[in-house]
Amino acid sequence: MKSVNRLNRRKFLETTGKGAAVLAAASAGAPAVLAAKSPNETVGVGCIGLGVRGGELIQQVAGGPKYPAIEGARVVAVCDVYKPHLDKGVERSKNPSVRTYRDYKELLADKAVDAVIIATPDHWHSQMVIDAANAGKDIYIEKCWTRTIPEAKAMLAAIKKNKVVMQLGHDRSSAASIQAAELIKQGVVGPLTFVRMGLFRNREWGKDEWRWYGGYNEYVRPDPAQVERDLDWERWLGSAPKHLFSMEHFWHWRCYWDYGTGIAGDLLSHAFDAVQYILGYGIPETCVCSGQIGLLKDGRECPDIWNVIYEYPKRGCTLTYACTFNSAELPQDTEFRGKDALLKMGRDSFEIYAEKTSKKYHARIDKGDIEPDKPFLKFDPAKTPPQPSHMQDFFHCIRSRKPPKDNEDEAFIEAITCIMSVIAYQQQRMVRWDAEKHEAV
Repeated sequence: MKSVNRLNRRKFLETTGKGAAVLAAASAGAPAVLAAKSPNETVGVGCIGLGVRGGELIQQVAGGPKYPAIEGARVVAVCDVYKPHLDKGVERSKNPSVRTYRDYKELLADKAVDAVIIATPDHWHSQMVIDAANAGKDIYIEKCWTRTIPEAKAMLAAIKKNKVVMQLGHDRSSAASIQAAELIKQGVVGPLTFVRMGLFRNREWGKDEWRWYGGYNEYVRPDPAQVERDLDWERWLGSAPKHLFSMEHFWHWRCYWDYGTGIAGDLLSHAFDAVQYILGYGIPETCVCSGQIGLLKDGRECPDIWNVIYEYPKRGCTLTYACTFNSAELPQDTEFRGKDALLKMGRDSFEIYAEKTSKKYHARIDKGDIEPDKPFLKFDPAKTPPQPSHMQDFFHCIRSRKPPKDNEDEAFIEAITCIMSVIAYQQQRMVRWDAEKHEAV
């Protein structure tokens, strides 16, 4: 945070494009806002859901092996329906007096809680967000935002009505993305017609994707009888269809439609959110999707292969997404393909390659300034200041009351886009988004 405060604004504006400067300056100025408003006031945080992701998010607030603690924040309450996860929350809170709850509504009623971090299975997101907003709590909520369009609408309305700060749990903290966005706006790649997204994963047989126990690489099956004793199963199910206790449903909920949206919400959501941050095109006009369980025939309902095509006809642009859990070599960078150049986006970097047929770069190619098949532009860290982390951005906005990077409007776009692919897959048809009616038709 201190390095961001030391940035020379004049130098920053001179070394970046105007649009990038506006975006980056907004984030870079956030720490000053944080310091200016009640620096001695502590934000009380309640963490709901302390499983794999929730167990990491609490460390992003309280501090942990990979994370510095957020200044001016304190975890005052933790909530989980599974005792080992609740115990983990107590340990990682770094607060000897932290309060524990099994009922999240009791945590929301705790007057010491100013903000909540929600990292439960997706089928709980909608109700918890609405209840937290109605309780006046600011909200950090994990992706995917929710599972259905009616749920997304209700969440958006509750947040707007109560004017709470809400951050969706994607990481929009990349200086490279800010720089890439400005270059695309400046026309460096020419007219943009195609964006290719994708993710390839592969695990050894018997250690299949989403079949872990308590950690992304933990495959030792706990004693089912002990798990059932430590778990409030009925409360975990909540509004989901009633079901006898199941180890697979509890630990591997991403595999089943009752609790999540499969690859769409778990992985496509990341890729699309990153593209939306750069392009800002909003919800696609149409979507088609195909998928299947290709190899992981282990009782899961959600496919291990997922292919989606989104169209923006008014912009002349297509987005595609491809995912498999059965191959991982040579990962797929996100590609922004323009008439004049290709921008290949990594997590914290990018490279730009000129098209050999481009009139824009023809002279430079002939002169040898640009070599075919070699990048002529790369991400330059000196041109965009370091960005606050996603969690820091959330707390900056709690104090400033400004919208976070991934606020409720962006969350709505992400959720609808992912849900469209699920509808298209399940109904085997093209789905269109009616922007006026706010309906998938």
